[in-house]
Amino acid sequence: MDSKIQDVLDTYHAMIREEQNCPRELPPGGRDGGQDMRLRAVGRETGQFINILAKSLKQPVMLELGTSFGYSGIWLAEAARAAGGKLITMELHEYKSTHAKEMATRAGLADWIDFRIGDAVQLIGELMDGIDFVLVDLWKDLYLPCLEAFYPKLNPGAIVVADNMLRPGDENVRQYGKAIRAKPGITSVLLPVGSGIEVSRFHR
Repeated sequence: MDSKIQDVLDTYHAMIREEQNCPRELPPGGRDGGQDMRLRAVGRETGQFINILAKSLKQPVMLELGTSFGYSGIWLAEAARAAGGKLITMELHEYKSTHAKEMATRAGLADWIDFRIGDAVQLIGELMDGIDFVLVDLWKDLYLPCLEAFYPKLNPGAIVVADNMLRPGDENVRQYGKAIRAKPGITSVLLPVGSGIEVSRFHR
């Protein structure tokens, strides 16, 4: 990582520590734009992992579902720059996407990111085929609808990573894990990285 990227990651890490140490001082989370100020970031270990995975691909077209405030996008955009690819990141709320774009600009990575705002399932439907990497990290009830939307657009060899898969009692992530393993051409494994990630590869 160059110094500009590292400085931005350090800023995010400080925000993550503050969020973890002072949870009661933060406004309640939700989908109502303007109220939800929690990062809900994947964390350093998961960020490093997806960066390594993405760099294993050649000129990848990457899709991030859930920009939030842009932390994981920095890891993916750095990989996109290194591998000659690009990142398409989708977020429901404009204020989050705006913050993410500002941070990506500070890191010198904005040119490798296409920021899109709106409903993820609808936005996926507007994409051309040819996706090489997907990070699924948005509201959990959208995991399965998003899977159904992006699966037909995957290139052979595409990698899909879903975060927060070790959430006890979460029926949505359980259904996603079951569904992606049932897809033709998919090999998948659940790894205890961060809050749990389902890593899947499309072979067909």
